[in-house]
Amino acid sequence: MALPDTRTKVLDAAERLFAEHGYRGTSVRAITSLAGANLAAVAYHFGSKAELMAAVARRVVEPIATAQRARLDELLARTEEPAVADLVEAFAGPLFDHMPTSDDSGARTSRLIVTILSDPAEEARGWAGPAEAAVRERYLAAFARALPGLAPQELRFRMRGILAVTAMDRVEVYNQPTPGCSTAGGTATTDETTATGETATTDETTATDETTVAGDEARHWAITFLTAAMSAPATKPPR
Repeated sequence: MALPDTRTKVLDAAERLFAEHGYRGTSVRAITSLAGANLAAVAYHFGSKAELMAAVARRVVEPIATAQRARLDELLARTEEPAVADLVEAFAGPLFDHMPTSDDSGARTSRLIVTILSDPAEEARGWAGPAEAAVRERYLAAFARALPGLAPQELRFRMRGILAVTAMDRVEVYNQPTPGCSTAGGTATTDETTATGETATTDETTATDETTVAGDEARHWAITFLTAAMSAPATKPPR
């Protein structure tokens, strides 16, 4: 397998460091040091630290936005007025798909999205282009048809909440993996066989199965919670 080129190494290093330390907390020197690249590599391949941040964000978010657009197209092909739950699933589902808790890359994606949403540095949020804006506006219009009582500003706030809640959940689940459960009679090993001669299930397989179930349950809980949050009555302005 071919080794990653310098540009990819810099992107990988920047994604990790931006996710962990934010835009201002990450220096170009730290990025190139982690990437094993020359200090001038950022300027050569990206032009500036801000443009590197934009490239990192696009690499992570574009596949999610593409999946969101496809899901919405599928919904609108079936009906012009999808239900709120279906819209939430179409919008949030790709976040679960692209932020798996089973590996480091999914956790980095989650942390990076949290950074994009919360980092005070403008460079962390100014990366989005027309394609991402178009997807966001299409969902906003679809939610507005399903929830006519909500003002556009409140709809935008609730959509940002979907992103934030899902990303934070993925980070927390990754940091606290589901432990395997042992049986009352002891844990079976690969050396133990059943009466029919079949190999018993290993701890690793059991843990994986439990993690998958937990992931499916977490997705269901999140979609249910987020649908309720999106469907709540309009917030009354303070007096």
